[in-house]
Amino acid sequence: MNKFVVVGLALVIAVEVLAFMTVEHRVVPWISGGIAAVVLLVGIRLVYRGSQSEPTEPPVDGPAESMRRWIVRTESLIRWADSSQAEWDRHLRPRLAREFMMATGQRQGRDPAAMAATGRMVFGDDLWQWVDPSNVSAANARDRAPGREALYEILQRLERV
Repeated sequence: MNKFVVVGLALVIAVEVLAFMTVEHRVVPWISGGIAAVVLLVGIRLVYRGSQSEPTEPPVDGPAESMRRWIVRTESLIRWADSSQAEWDRHLRPRLAREFMMATGQRQGRDPAAMAATGRMVFGDDLWQWVDPSNVSAANARDRAPGREALYEILQRLERV
């Protein structure tokens, strides 16, 4: 479309220059007006035809695409829950801790003891160790993660908060 505008403007200027070179200068406004009208009409027709010929495609970010992405993320979470503790610490623990802090209004930096006490009340000692953001250990990185049952129970308790 930009090329069309530039070519149309160049055509109008070229016709005006040629018209000024003739003896009859009274005709210049009529000729340049006629050429400008033709360029505008062709441009409007191109725009109208372009809007009519575009097929109506579903949006790329429609409900089906959102559902597909959600399923892929959920499958990844389940795989991380069933893999090693290092994967749990890298992917799940930060998300779970962030959700816990948002749900309870606790902040780790303000009062870590209060956050730990709230975490133990919500999750219990067994599950809090898998949510606690300060419980990351490189020594146990090869151990198995708690699995999808623990993830399910943690998510259930987070939902109740």
